[in-house]
Amino acid sequence: MTAHNALKAVSLTHVRYQRGDRLGLFLAWVSLVPVFISLGGFISHFIFRRELQSMFFALGLVVSQFINELVKKSVQQARPETCALLEMCDSHGWPSSHSQYMFFFAVYFTLLTCKGIGGIWNVRTKWVALFLPWSLAVLTMYSRVYLGYHTVAQVFAGASLGIFLGGVWFWLVNSKLFCYFPLIEESAFGRFFYVKDTSHISDVLKFEYDNARAARKNMAARKAMATKTS
Repeated sequence: MTAHNALKAVSLTHVRYQRGDRLGLFLAWVSLVPVFISLGGFISHFIFRRELQSMFFALGLVVSQFINELVKKSVQQARPETCALLEMCDSHGWPSSHSQYMFFFAVYFTLLTCKGIGGIWNVRTKWVALFLPWSLAVLTMYSRVYLGYHTVAQVFAGASLGIFLGGVWFWLVNSKLFCYFPLIEESAFGRFFYVKDTSHISDVLKFEYDNARAARKNMAARKAMATKTS
């Protein structure tokens, strides 16, 4: 096969590890967490929830990835020599986009939870909920070094960029753009896709639970009334 026809893998889910290395297998799956969050988390959340906070959360992750790519192309730092064995060295390595993505996610999720926006977690479960994203962020950072895709400096650069962008984006959304949420809800786009904002509700799960039960009781009452009148 000539150089012009060399094969190129889809790196989105293409993660390699040493055969027989169980830790490597585990970390290879951990390395795919950003894909699971993007495709499984945010897309399904939009389909079933249509929450503005989550939509801007996802938009921030997309923006941060573009910024990461711009930095990579500007710095043009090569990946480590171990990456050559993985046949995945056709892109630059500084900063690590996986680390940047996960630490952006961890920071934004932490700020949402600590500020009580959306009211998903109560005080007793808040700190348990915060443990998961930070654990996954650290494991993802470690996996990129262990599997040979990045150097330590590259993953720490990605983590630092993700923490910075996550904090800035949270401030921008919830200090500057939040006032436009009602306009988006009432826009043609918002009405067509049933986009909503529940940031003002202290306990979203309880609110939806109570309303679902009330709607069922009202429906049952109407049916009973219709039966009596007929």
